[in-house]
Amino acid sequence: MLPIPDVLTLLAINFALCVAGFVALWLVGSAIRDVSFIDSVWALGMGALALTTWAQVGGREPRQILLIALCVAWAVRLGLHLLLRWRAHGPDRRYVRMMDKAKAERGWSYPYASLRLVFLLQAPLMWVVALPVQLGQIGASAPIGPLAWAGAAIAALGIAFETIGDLQITAFKKDPANAGKVLDRGLWRYTRHPNYFGDILAWLGLFLIALEGPLGVWALPGPLLLIFLLTRWSGGVTYERRLTKTRPGYDDYQRRTSALIPWPPKPASAGGPMPNGGA
Repeated sequence: MLPIPDVLTLLAINFALCVAGFVALWLVGSAIRDVSFIDSVWALGMGALALTTWAQVGGREPRQILLIALCVAWAVRLGLHLLLRWRAHGPDRRYVRMMDKAKAERGWSYPYASLRLVFLLQAPLMWVVALPVQLGQIGASAPIGPLAWAGAAIAALGIAFETIGDLQITAFKKDPANAGKVLDRGLWRYTRHPNYFGDILAWLGLFLIALEGPLGVWALPGPLLLIFLLTRWSGGVTYERRLTKTRPGYDDYQRRTSALIPWPPKPASAGGPMPNGGA
């Protein structure tokens, strides 16, 4: 295992790379007046942290390979999905409203608003969430045990769950007949956020793999922060608030469908509209 000073150096180098990367992306976003690509960068950047850690640690230990393979698979799949969605649909309305509000109410310029509201916290947040794939690679020579194999299965399930959910919502939105309707079939029948649930499973699984290593327990803030971000600080809360006002039947769907953990839906409210005509 690396000496503690070397571990701290590795983490500091990764953090510096995160900061440098987001400064460069902030300059790009300011130039094109669009920061919507940040969601795809969030995913791709976590995969990049797994690879930069491997470049510093070296070796081809099974635990390293398992962590890197699962993390990069998650990052590339999600990152490309979000990048292609941005290229196909243009600026994300959430960020457009955020920037317009900052200019109208506070008089902030676009570069300053994007720095304060979007980019400033990205580097530390990504660095903390990705702790399992950083610390889990240190001292990874011990054989893979039951806990790590369970973590690998959970992470793979999370990637598959999120992938299926994204495919279902993409296909739903492509059908003009579904305009103004609510997707309440497939995974979306059991959870309003299959993508968030898949993310959480993936990173809990990566944490369990790291936990078998000597420093894995110190990676616990990673999955805990991700859960907080997705359930308390993401755009999901404001997105749902808007949908209840603009999408007929969404309030009923919200009442009868689990917010995160997949669960059989409750009966529809008496007399309430059934999204999509019912399941």
